[in-house]
Formats: sequence, structure tokens, C-alpha cells
Amino acid sequence: MARRERSRLPASQRREQIIAAATALVAERGFWGLSMQDVADECGLTVPGLLHHVGSKDGLLVAVLAHRDAEDSRALGEPRPADLRTLCAALVRRNATQPEIVRLFAVLAAESLAPDHPAHDYFAARQRTVLDSLATLAKPVCDRPEALARQIMAAMDGLQLQWLRDPAGTDLVAMWREAEATLFAGLSG
Repeated sequence: MARRERSRLPASQRREQIIAAATALVAERGFWGLSMQDVADECGLTVPGLLHHVGSKDGLLVAVLAHRDAEDSRALGEPRPADLRTLCAALVRRNATQPEIVRLFAVLAAESLAPDHPAHDYFAARQRTVLDSLATLAKPVCDRPEALARQIMAAMDGLQLQWLRDPAGTDLVAMWREAEATLFAGLSG
């Protein structure tokens, strides 16, 4: 059996490499189709070496999701836009630049509808947090902020799925602008 060459990387760089490889594989195959051996192979590691960095397959999934959230927060900047329209437009523009991440999120969000999925609780909590945040921003401009928050989330998710299915024929940002015009028509802000 041929011996594989493995490069030594500092732990932080190795973790970034593992998260990037896992992100691509989950986006392609879903969590249930993810093999720890495939992630290890992508990174030039053994499975025990991979487990040293992430603990378990569930730990790897949590790391991928936490990394995605941290990157989104960093990209949107602090403080985040206080205006609902500005925040939504910024999110859509960001997502339009990262189809692999949006695909990862869409696949995991659908898979995690099963209560035994390791990300089930994460996505349920994230949905509550996002809806609460959108509703808070909607309060000054409409009388039914929770309903508007749900409509915004549904429109964004639906448009992103259409874009992922036909990226060459779909302009996510332009489609959002059209949806935004309808969603925010008649609002006071």
C-alpha cells in the first residue's frame, strides 16, 4: 500500500481546511451522504486525524454551521444595518456570491426537518432567531411585523432555491428587488 504524503498545518489552518472540504461535500451530498473518510482524504488526513480536530461527524456539522454563521456576521459587519430593506438586500447580495454555501444551507435545512437529524435543533432555533430579528426590524414600518418576517424569509428561501436550480437563467439579486417591491409596498419606512 502506498504511503500518503501529509502536510503539517497549524491547527487553525487545518480546521479551516476541514471545514472547507466538509462544506463542499455536504453541499454536494447532504449530511447523510457525507463520509468522514472522504473529508479526511480531501484534507490528506486519516479518519482518526480528522476526528482529532472535530470530535465526531456531528461535531463537524456543528463546526460547518458555526463557521457559516460567523462568516455571515463578519461580512454584514457590526453593527448590522438597522433598516429592514437594507439588511435584506445585503443578505441577498452576499448569498448571490456564494452558491456553494447557499446550497449547503438549503440541503441541510431540508434534511434537518427530520427530528433525529443532528442539525434539527440548530435550524429550529435559527429560524426563530431570524424571524424574531426580522420582526423587530419590521415593527417600525408595519402593523403585522411577524407576518412580514415570515413572508420575507419565505421569499428569500424560495428565490434562493430557484436560483440554485437554474443559476445561469436566474439573477438572484434582480429577483429579490422585484419581490422586495411587493413585500414592502405601502410600508411606512
